[in-house]
Amino acid sequence: MAETSKLQREKHVKYFQRMLRVIPGHYASLDTHRMTIAFFALSGLDLLGALHEIEDDKLDIIEWIYSLQVLPNSSGTNSSQCGFRGSSTMGHSFYARSCQDKGIPYDSGHVTMTYTALASLLILGDNLGRVDRKAVVEGLRSLQQPDGSFSCVPEGSETDMRFVYCACCVSYMLNDWSGMDTSKTISYITNSLSYEGGMGQGPGAEAHGGPTFCSVASLCLMEALDSSLSAQQQHRLKRWCIFRQESGFQGRPNKPVDTCYSFWIGATLQLLGVLDLTNFLSSRSFVLSTQSLITGGLAKWPDTTPDPLHTYLGLCGLALMGEPGLATVHPALNITQRASDHLANVQKQWHNDS
Repeated sequence: MAETSKLQREKHVKYFQRMLRVIPGHYASLDTHRMTIAFFALSGLDLLGALHEIEDDKLDIIEWIYSLQVLPNSSGTNSSQCGFRGSSTMGHSFYARSCQDKGIPYDSGHVTMTYTALASLLILGDNLGRVDRKAVVEGLRSLQQPDGSFSCVPEGSETDMRFVYCACCVSYMLNDWSGMDTSKTISYITNSLSYEGGMGQGPGAEAHGGPTFCSVASLCLMEALDSSLSAQQQHRLKRWCIFRQESGFQGRPNKPVDTCYSFWIGATLQLLGVLDLTNFLSSRSFVLSTQSLITGGLAKWPDTTPDPLHTYLGLCGLALMGEPGLATVHPALNITQRASDHLANVQKQWHNDS
């Protein structure tokens, strides 16, 4: 029990290093999301203060990320497809320009992969100099729906709060909000406020911890939280989130606690300024109980298999609670404050160059 009450830092560092080099076979179905798995590993190492452990690989990882950028062709006919792919499974990497100009059906960026690609580049210290920012914004614009929500790819897909959040993160990081009608997006978010007090994936949907975070973080990135939600609505939202704590945090009423909600709910409470009203010791105890003492990594529940998402978000939840040895997290962008400060410097340079 003594070991489970202590953060197994070195084992988690090794776990993330393995995720960057060899993805286990049971994750084969997630190959199209490889960009996001890489983000969990890179930001996790940043959180653990261990990016130096992959110093020799940084440039190669940066090149891999840029290889997955869908660039505009010379005629501009693929502007709706621009952004970042999730992996080479979704389109050929390192296209020659002549090949790009022919146009590749369904070779499109994905809004979540674009967000995690930009975040990963910032974590690695890149200045986003090779990102075609105008093209990314054009691609983003094509994803917004009439109700203000976003789909993830231009060919058509489900639309919900996850992709609204990713679109807001991309706009914030590129310091360009022209890719969305923010008034429609804000309306979509506020219309998703449930009778319970939390936010759903869309209007009329059940309140849930994930979309509640996506909603609140999006409003914060747009600097529209106080102008969009009344004091009473914010009070009910805080109450709903605080009531999600049992031992750890659950995503909705009558569901078991789950490691990832230490971030989804914890970050929401942090953004609302009331995280200190929760029981840090109880939440910490639950998160640490999901550690694997053999392979490293954190799981959804104790005595189950670790995975990159729960490992990263569990550590982020601990960081929000001030766990020693973990970096400070920017709760809205879901990256370290160090990476966020680097973004601010990059944007300052853009301003000076304009």
